[in-house]
Amino acid sequence: MSKDVYILGIESSCDETSVAIVKNGSEDIATVVLSQMDTHANYGGVVPEIASRMHVENITMVIEECLTKANMTMDDITAIAVTYGPGLIGSLLVGVVAAETLAYVYNKPLVPVHHIAGHIYANNLTKKMEFPLIALVVSGGHTELVYMKDNYCFEKIGGTLDDAVGEAYDKVARIIKVPYPGGPLVDKMSYDGQDNYSLPTPLADGSYNFSFSGLKSAVINLVHNEEQRGHEINKADLACSFQQRVVDILAKKTMMALENYDVKNLIIAGGVAANSGIRTRLKELCEEKNYNLTIPEFRYCTDNATMIAAAGYFAYLKGRTSGLDLKAKANTVLE
Repeated sequence: MSKDVYILGIESSCDETSVAIVKNGSEDIATVVLSQMDTHANYGGVVPEIASRMHVENITMVIEECLTKANMTMDDITAIAVTYGPGLIGSLLVGVVAAETLAYVYNKPLVPVHHIAGHIYANNLTKKMEFPLIALVVSGGHTELVYMKDNYCFEKIGGTLDDAVGEAYDKVARIIKVPYPGGPLVDKMSYDGQDNYSLPTPLADGSYNFSFSGLKSAVINLVHNEEQRGHEINKADLACSFQQRVVDILAKKTMMALENYDVKNLIIAGGVAANSGIRTRLKELCEEKNYNLTIPEFRYCTDNATMIAAAGYFAYLKGRTSGLDLKAKANTVLE
């Protein structure tokens, strides 16, 4: 039997400082996530300078806590995986430098992991991924459809032309004065409302691309016009109408990709994979059409190092390692 592979993952692309140890790409040995959400809530969103400073203050402590939680030392670790991009450059730099330092001091291979690859491989922590598959990536910064014929083979077939779906949720939340982080609250509110507002279906064409800026602008204009007329907005109804349009177009294009690529396996990835409207609709459609659907546990949907370590395992097996001159990249293509 081959030797077990333990990957220590580091994630610091935005406002979570996280370190995890994953065995053989699927078993979560230990995960520590230190969230900055309460701090950034005071500003109504993530402040990059504060985020990077807090990462600097906490990264060493989080690494030590993870090793202690796993009852392991660095001698037990096979390789170190780190998010090198995309994300906030100052935040990414903290994680990359920490990973490079550990790799140098303990003479361990360094594995660079694209943030979206991490979100995709969060699914492998729930169930072994089966190929070929279509991945619907929905997060605060990304909305993409990715075709994978095998492990660590990514082909982006569509993406957002402007706002990502999570970004649109947060902007709509601000418009209707829902506190940060607004996306989950808009999702929750939508179940208390009715689809009573006339909103456009975004980019309803034959492509695999998405566009949410027009839908966001329609919500802004609707709220502004109603306020000008002295009418009160029914927030639950507006949340319901907005979510219906988002879920409709995501489901339509995802189903189209599965059919056109003749694929039976669908995974959902990213922070917005926690959205109950999206989960419910795609689950219903997959049951109806006999597709296999995998969605990560809620704790693996938002940014975490467990997903980075899981992806890092498969990157390591493919020989995708880096020298100690690895650069953090705010924008980088999944490949």
